Amino acid sequence: MLKKELVDKLEKLSTRYRKLEEDLSKPDVIQDIKKYRELSKEHKELSEIYETYQEYKRALKELKEAKELLKSPEPELRELAQEEVEKLQRKISELEEKLKFLLVPKDPNDSKNVILEIRAGTGGEEAALFVADLLRMYQKYAEDKGWKFSILSANKTGLGGYKEVIALIEGEGAYSRLKFESGVHRVQRIPVTESGGRIHTSTATVAVLPEADETDVEINPQDLRIETFRASGAGGQYVNTTETAVRITHLPTGIVVSCQDERSQFQNKQKALRILYAKLKDYYERKKREEIAKERKEQVGTGERSEKIRTYNFPQSRVTDHRINLTLYKLQDILEGKLDEIIEALRAKELEERLKLVETS
Repeated sequence: MLKKELVDKLEKLSTRYRKLEEDLSKPDVIQDIKKYRELSKEHKELSEIYETYQEYKRALKELKEAKELLKSPEPELRELAQEEVEKLQRKISELEEKLKFLLVPKDPNDSKNVILEIRAGTGGEEAALFVADLLRMYQKYAEDKGWKFSILSANKTGLGGYKEVIALIEGEGAYSRLKFESGVHRVQRIPVTESGGRIHTSTATVAVLPEADETDVEINPQDLRIETFRASGAGGQYVNTTETAVRITHLPTGIVVSCQDERSQFQNKQKALRILYAKLKDYYERKKREEIAKERKEQVGTGERSEKIRTYNFPQSRVTDHRINLTLYKLQDILEGKLDEIIEALRAKELEERLKLVETS
Protein backbone atom coordinates (compact mmCIF):
# COMPACT_ATOMS: atom_id res chain seq x y z
CA MET A 1 0.00 0.00 0.00
CA LEU A 2 1.13 3.53 -0.73
CA LYS A 3 1.96 5.70 2.25
CA LYS A 4 -0.65 8.24 3.30
CA GLU A 5 1.67 11.11 2.29
CA LEU A 6 1.87 9.80 -1.27
CA VAL A 7 -1.88 9.22 -1.46
CA ASP A 8 -2.45 12.81 -0.30
CA LYS A 9 -0.12 14.06 -3.06
CA LEU A 10 -1.96 11.97 -5.65
CA GLU A 11 -5.34 13.25 -4.48
CA LYS A 12 -4.15 16.87 -4.77
CA LEU A 13 -2.78 16.24 -8.26
CA SER A 14 -6.06 14.56 -9.26
CA THR A 15 -8.03 17.56 -8.04
CA ARG A 16 -5.71 19.85 -9.99
CA TYR A 17 -6.10 17.69 -13.13
CA ARG A 18 -9.91 17.85 -12.97
CA LYS A 19 -9.73 21.62 -12.42
CA LEU A 20 -7.53 21.98 -15.50
CA GLU A 21 -10.02 19.99 -17.59
CA GLU A 22 -12.75 22.32 -16.43
CA ASP A 23 -10.69 25.48 -17.11
CA LEU A 24 -9.65 24.32 -20.59
CA SER A 25 -13.29 24.21 -21.64
CA LYS A 26 -13.98 27.82 -20.60
CA PRO A 27 -14.37 30.30 -23.51
CA ASP A 28 -12.16 32.98 -21.92
CA VAL A 29 -9.29 30.48 -21.52
CA ILE A 30 -9.69 29.17 -25.08
CA GLN A 31 -9.43 32.71 -26.42
CA ASP A 32 -6.27 33.43 -24.39
CA ILE A 33 -3.73 31.49 -26.48
CA LYS A 34 -0.84 31.88 -24.03
CA LYS A 35 -2.88 30.77 -21.01
CA TYR A 36 -4.47 27.93 -22.97
CA ARG A 37 -1.04 26.60 -23.96
CA GLU A 38 0.25 26.81 -20.39
CA LEU A 39 -2.76 24.98 -18.98
CA SER A 40 -2.68 22.40 -21.80
CA LYS A 41 0.96 21.67 -21.07
CA GLU A 42 0.27 21.17 -17.36
CA HIS A 43 -2.78 19.04 -18.18
CA LYS A 44 -0.67 16.81 -20.43
CA GLU A 45 2.05 16.47 -17.80
CA LEU A 46 -0.48 15.36 -15.17
CA SER A 47 -2.51 13.04 -17.41
CA GLU A 48 -0.41 9.88 -16.94
CA ILE A 49 -0.29 10.32 -13.16
CA TYR A 50 -4.06 10.89 -13.03
CA GLU A 51 -4.93 7.91 -15.25
CA THR A 52 -2.55 5.58 -13.42
CA TYR A 53 -3.92 6.67 -10.05
CA GLN A 54 -7.50 6.03 -11.20
CA GLU A 55 -6.46 2.57 -12.38
CA TYR A 56 -4.82 2.00 -9.01
CA LYS A 57 -7.98 2.97 -7.11
CA ARG A 58 -10.10 0.67 -9.32
CA ALA A 59 -7.72 -2.20 -8.64
CA LEU A 60 -7.97 -1.58 -4.87
CA LYS A 61 -11.76 -1.66 -5.09
CA GLU A 62 -11.68 -4.89 -7.14
CA LEU A 63 -9.28 -6.45 -4.63
CA LYS A 64 -11.65 -5.65 -1.75
CA GLU A 65 -14.52 -7.28 -3.67
CA ALA A 66 -12.42 -10.34 -4.50
CA LYS A 67 -11.45 -10.78 -0.85
CA GLU A 68 -15.15 -10.78 0.09
CA LEU A 69 -15.66 -13.70 -2.28
CA LEU A 70 -13.04 -15.68 -0.34
CA LYS A 71 -15.71 -16.05 2.36
CA SER A 72 -18.00 -17.91 -0.06
CA PRO A 73 -19.13 -21.39 1.04
CA GLU A 74 -18.52 -22.68 -2.52
CA PRO A 75 -14.96 -24.10 -2.97
CA GLU A 76 -14.81 -23.35 -6.71
CA LEU A 77 -15.77 -19.71 -6.17
CA ARG A 78 -13.18 -19.38 -3.39
CA GLU A 79 -10.51 -20.82 -5.70
CA LEU A 80 -11.39 -18.35 -8.47
CA ALA A 81 -11.45 -15.52 -5.95
CA GLN A 82 -7.99 -16.51 -4.66
CA GLU A 83 -6.58 -16.41 -8.19
CA GLU A 84 -8.14 -12.98 -8.71
CA VAL A 85 -6.74 -11.71 -5.40
CA GLU A 86 -3.21 -12.79 -6.34
CA LYS A 87 -3.53 -11.26 -9.80
CA LEU A 88 -4.80 -7.95 -8.40
CA GLN A 89 -2.09 -7.84 -5.72
CA ARG A 90 0.57 -8.14 -8.41
CA LYS A 91 -1.13 -5.44 -10.47
CA ILE A 92 -1.42 -3.10 -7.47
CA SER A 93 2.26 -3.59 -6.62
CA GLU A 94 3.24 -2.70 -10.20
CA LEU A 95 0.97 0.36 -10.20
CA GLU A 96 2.43 1.54 -6.90
CA GLU A 97 5.97 1.42 -8.34
CA LYS A 98 4.82 3.25 -11.45
CA LEU A 99 3.12 5.96 -9.39
CA LYS A 100 6.28 6.46 -7.31
CA PHE A 101 8.28 6.81 -10.51
CA LEU A 102 5.79 9.32 -11.93
CA LEU A 103 5.94 11.38 -8.73
CA VAL A 104 9.72 11.78 -8.98
CA PRO A 105 10.34 15.44 -9.92
CA LYS A 106 11.56 15.79 -13.49
CA ASP A 107 14.78 17.67 -14.17
CA PRO A 108 13.61 20.65 -16.26
CA ASN A 109 16.91 20.57 -18.13
CA ASP A 110 16.61 16.95 -19.29
CA SER A 111 15.20 17.80 -22.71
CA LYS A 112 17.84 20.44 -23.46
CA ASN A 113 20.85 20.32 -25.76
CA VAL A 114 24.30 20.12 -24.19
CA ILE A 115 27.30 22.40 -24.07
CA LEU A 116 30.20 20.00 -23.46
CA GLU A 117 33.43 21.47 -22.10
CA ILE A 118 36.57 19.30 -21.69
CA ARG A 119 39.80 20.71 -20.24
CA ALA A 120 43.21 19.13 -19.75
CA GLY A 121 44.12 18.67 -16.09
CA THR A 122 47.30 17.28 -14.60
CA GLY A 123 49.64 15.45 -16.96
CA GLY A 124 50.81 17.99 -19.52
CA GLU A 125 50.67 16.80 -23.15
CA GLU A 126 49.33 13.40 -22.12
CA ALA A 127 46.33 15.12 -20.45
CA ALA A 128 45.72 17.07 -23.67
CA LEU A 129 45.74 13.83 -25.67
CA PHE A 130 43.28 12.33 -23.18
CA VAL A 131 40.97 15.29 -23.84
CA ALA A 132 41.03 14.33 -27.53
CA ASP A 133 40.12 10.73 -26.60
CA LEU A 134 37.18 11.87 -24.48
CA LEU A 135 36.01 14.25 -27.19
CA ARG A 136 36.00 11.42 -29.72
CA MET A 137 34.18 9.14 -27.23
CA TYR A 138 31.36 11.66 -26.76
CA GLN A 139 31.21 12.37 -30.49
CA LYS A 140 30.80 8.64 -31.20
CA TYR A 141 28.12 8.38 -28.51
CA ALA A 142 26.24 11.34 -29.97
CA GLU A 143 26.41 9.86 -33.47
CA ASP A 144 25.05 6.52 -32.21
CA LYS A 145 22.11 8.40 -30.65
CA GLY A 146 21.44 10.33 -33.84
CA TRP A 147 22.39 13.65 -32.22
CA LYS A 148 24.17 16.51 -33.97
CA PHE A 149 27.71 17.18 -32.74
CA SER A 150 29.65 20.36 -33.51
CA ILE A 151 32.76 22.06 -32.13
CA LEU A 152 32.20 25.56 -30.75
CA SER A 153 35.72 26.34 -29.59
CA ALA A 154 39.03 24.47 -29.48
CA ASN A 155 42.55 25.13 -28.24
CA LYS A 156 44.77 22.48 -29.85
CA THR A 157 48.26 21.33 -28.91
CA GLY A 158 51.11 20.28 -31.16
CA LEU A 159 50.60 16.49 -30.83
CA GLY A 160 46.89 16.52 -31.64
CA GLY A 161 45.52 17.01 -28.17
CA TYR A 162 43.49 19.87 -26.71
CA LYS A 163 44.13 22.20 -23.79
CA GLU A 164 40.40 22.91 -23.95
CA VAL A 165 37.56 22.07 -26.31
CA ILE A 166 33.90 23.07 -26.20
CA ALA A 167 31.24 21.26 -28.26
CA LEU A 168 27.50 21.54 -28.81
CA ILE A 169 25.43 18.35 -28.77
CA GLU A 170 21.91 18.77 -30.12
CA GLY A 171 19.32 16.05 -29.74
CA GLU A 172 16.29 14.88 -27.78
CA GLY A 173 17.26 13.92 -24.24
CA ALA A 174 20.94 14.79 -24.68
CA TYR A 175 21.28 16.42 -21.26
CA SER A 176 19.26 13.70 -19.51
CA ARG A 177 21.90 11.14 -20.49
CA LEU A 178 25.12 13.14 -20.49
CA LYS A 179 24.61 15.14 -17.27
CA PHE A 180 26.33 12.40 -15.26
CA GLU A 181 29.62 12.98 -17.11
CA SER A 182 30.56 16.17 -15.23
CA GLY A 183 33.66 15.75 -13.09
CA VAL A 184 37.28 14.65 -13.23
CA HIS A 185 38.13 11.76 -15.56
CA ARG A 186 41.42 9.97 -14.86
CA VAL A 187 43.52 7.95 -17.33
CA GLN A 188 46.27 5.47 -16.46
CA ARG A 189 48.49 4.42 -19.36
CA ILE A 190 51.96 4.66 -20.92
CA PRO A 191 52.03 8.05 -22.69
CA VAL A 192 53.23 8.30 -26.29
CA THR A 193 55.69 10.90 -24.98
CA GLU A 194 57.19 8.42 -22.45
CA SER A 195 60.21 6.51 -23.70
CA GLY A 196 60.75 4.54 -20.49
CA GLY A 197 57.46 2.65 -20.71
CA ARG A 198 56.21 3.79 -17.31
CA ILE A 199 52.48 4.12 -16.60
CA HIS A 200 51.41 7.69 -15.93
CA THR A 201 48.21 9.07 -14.43
CA SER A 202 46.67 12.11 -16.09
CA THR A 203 43.33 13.86 -15.74
CA ALA A 204 40.80 15.85 -17.71
CA THR A 205 37.85 17.83 -16.44
CA VAL A 206 34.44 17.46 -18.09
CA ALA A 207 31.60 19.93 -17.64
CA VAL A 208 28.18 19.15 -19.12
CA LEU A 209 25.96 22.24 -19.23
CA PRO A 210 22.35 22.42 -20.46
CA GLU A 211 22.14 24.85 -23.36
CA ALA A 212 20.47 28.08 -22.32
CA ASP A 213 18.94 31.04 -24.13
CA GLU A 214 17.34 34.41 -23.42
CA THR A 215 14.36 32.76 -21.70
CA ASP A 216 16.62 30.94 -19.22
CA VAL A 217 19.07 33.74 -18.43
CA GLU A 218 18.61 37.46 -18.73
CA ILE A 219 21.74 39.36 -19.74
CA ASN A 220 22.03 43.13 -19.61
CA PRO A 221 24.11 44.18 -22.65
CA GLN A 222 25.81 46.78 -20.44
CA ASP A 223 27.20 43.93 -18.34
CA LEU A 224 29.19 42.58 -21.31
CA ARG A 225 32.66 43.61 -22.39
CA ILE A 226 33.21 42.42 -25.95
CA GLU A 227 36.72 42.46 -27.39
CA THR A 228 38.10 41.34 -30.74
CA PHE A 229 41.60 40.09 -31.44
CA ARG A 230 43.57 38.21 -34.03
CA ALA A 231 43.12 34.47 -33.98
CA SER A 232 46.22 32.50 -33.04
CA GLY A 233 47.59 29.30 -34.50
CA ALA A 234 47.49 27.89 -38.00
CA GLY A 235 45.18 29.53 -40.46
CA GLY A 236 47.29 31.37 -42.95
CA GLN A 237 47.37 35.05 -43.79
CA TYR A 238 43.65 35.57 -43.10
CA VAL A 239 43.94 34.51 -39.49
CA ASN A 240 47.06 36.57 -38.84
CA THR A 241 45.82 39.88 -40.23
CA THR A 242 42.11 39.99 -39.35
CA GLU A 243 40.58 40.47 -35.91
CA THR A 244 37.92 37.77 -36.18
CA ALA A 245 38.37 36.24 -32.72
CA VAL A 246 35.94 37.38 -30.01
CA ARG A 247 36.29 37.49 -26.23
CA ILE A 248 33.24 38.24 -24.07
CA THR A 249 33.47 39.05 -20.36
CA HIS A 250 30.36 39.04 -18.16
CA LEU A 251 31.34 41.76 -15.70
CA PRO A 252 29.08 40.89 -12.72
CA THR A 253 30.34 37.27 -12.54
CA GLY A 254 33.75 37.58 -14.19
CA ILE A 255 32.96 34.71 -16.57
CA VAL A 256 35.02 34.94 -19.77
CA VAL A 257 34.43 33.06 -23.02
CA SER A 258 36.24 33.36 -26.33
CA CYS A 259 35.90 31.91 -29.83
CA GLN A 260 38.28 32.12 -32.75
CA ASP A 261 37.52 29.07 -34.90
CA GLU A 262 35.25 30.79 -37.42
CA ARG A 263 36.47 33.14 -40.16
CA SER A 264 33.70 35.61 -39.37
CA GLN A 265 33.70 37.85 -36.31
CA PHE A 266 29.90 37.64 -36.22
CA GLN A 267 29.96 33.81 -36.17
CA ASN A 268 32.54 33.77 -33.40
CA LYS A 269 30.45 36.21 -31.37
CA GLN A 270 27.31 34.07 -31.78
CA LYS A 271 29.19 30.97 -30.66
CA ALA A 272 30.70 32.81 -27.71
CA LEU A 273 27.26 34.04 -26.61
CA ARG A 274 25.89 30.51 -26.84
CA ILE A 275 28.61 29.30 -24.49
CA LEU A 276 28.16 32.30 -22.18
CA TYR A 277 24.43 31.70 -21.75
CA ALA A 278 25.10 28.08 -20.73
CA LYS A 279 27.87 29.07 -18.31
CA LEU A 280 25.69 31.74 -16.69
CA LYS A 281 22.76 29.34 -16.35
CA ASP A 282 25.11 26.87 -14.68
CA TYR A 283 26.59 29.60 -12.46
CA TYR A 284 23.20 30.81 -11.16
CA GLU A 285 21.88 27.27 -10.68
CA ARG A 286 25.00 26.33 -8.70
CA LYS A 287 24.48 29.35 -6.44
CA LYS A 288 20.89 28.30 -5.90
CA ARG A 289 21.96 24.76 -5.02
CA GLU A 290 24.39 26.10 -2.45
CA GLU A 291 21.48 27.87 -0.79
CA ILE A 292 19.44 24.67 -0.77
CA ALA A 293 21.82 22.29 1.00
CA LYS A 294 19.86 19.11 0.33
CA GLU A 295 19.68 19.60 -3.45
CA ARG A 296 22.81 17.67 -4.31
CA LYS A 297 21.84 14.76 -2.07
CA GLU A 298 19.26 13.85 -4.68
CA GLN A 299 21.86 13.14 -7.33
CA VAL A 300 24.55 10.57 -8.09
CA GLY A 301 27.70 12.38 -7.01
CA THR A 302 27.82 16.13 -6.92
CA GLY A 303 28.86 16.71 -10.50
CA GLU A 304 31.37 19.20 -9.14
CA ARG A 305 34.32 19.69 -11.42
CA SER A 306 36.79 18.75 -8.68
CA GLU A 307 35.22 15.35 -8.05
CA LYS A 308 36.97 12.30 -9.52
CA ILE A 309 34.22 10.27 -11.12
CA ARG A 310 35.87 7.74 -13.45
CA THR A 311 39.17 6.00 -14.17
CA TYR A 312 40.26 4.61 -17.55
CA ASN A 313 43.02 2.03 -16.99
CA PHE A 314 44.65 0.98 -20.28
CA PRO A 315 46.95 -1.85 -19.02
CA GLN A 316 43.93 -3.70 -17.59
CA SER A 317 41.43 -2.49 -20.24
CA ARG A 318 39.36 -1.37 -17.27
CA VAL A 319 36.91 1.50 -16.71
CA THR A 320 35.70 2.20 -13.17
CA ASP A 321 32.96 4.64 -12.24
CA HIS A 322 33.71 5.53 -8.63
CA ARG A 323 30.26 6.91 -7.78
CA ILE A 324 28.50 3.57 -8.16
CA ASN A 325 31.52 1.22 -7.84
CA LEU A 326 30.95 -0.09 -11.35
CA THR A 327 33.93 -1.68 -13.09
CA LEU A 328 33.81 -2.82 -16.72
CA TYR A 329 36.63 -4.48 -18.67
CA LYS A 330 35.49 -2.90 -21.92
CA LEU A 331 37.79 0.10 -22.24
CA GLN A 332 38.04 0.11 -26.03
CA ASP A 333 34.27 -0.27 -26.47
CA ILE A 334 33.65 2.61 -24.07
CA LEU A 335 36.17 4.85 -25.83
CA GLU A 336 34.26 4.04 -29.04
CA GLY A 337 31.20 5.65 -27.49
CA LYS A 338 29.52 2.57 -26.00
CA LEU A 339 28.55 4.43 -22.82
CA ASP A 340 25.00 3.19 -22.28
CA GLU A 341 25.86 0.49 -19.73
CA ILE A 342 27.48 3.09 -17.47
CA ILE A 343 24.89 5.78 -18.10
CA GLU A 344 21.94 3.45 -17.49
CA ALA A 345 23.46 2.36 -14.16
CA LEU A 346 23.89 6.00 -13.14
CA ARG A 347 20.32 6.84 -14.19
CA ALA A 348 19.01 3.88 -12.17
CA LYS A 349 20.95 4.99 -9.09
CA GLU A 350 19.67 8.56 -9.41
CA LEU A 351 16.09 7.29 -9.74
CA GLU A 352 16.53 5.10 -6.66
CA GLU A 353 17.77 8.07 -4.62
CA ARG A 354 14.95 10.31 -5.82
CA LEU A 355 12.36 7.63 -5.08
CA LYS A 356 13.61 7.53 -1.48
CA LEU A 357 12.99 11.26 -1.23
CA VAL A 358 9.48 10.92 -2.67
CA GLU A 359 8.64 8.18 -0.18
CA THR A 360 9.96 10.10 2.84
CA SER A 361 8.80 13.60 1.91
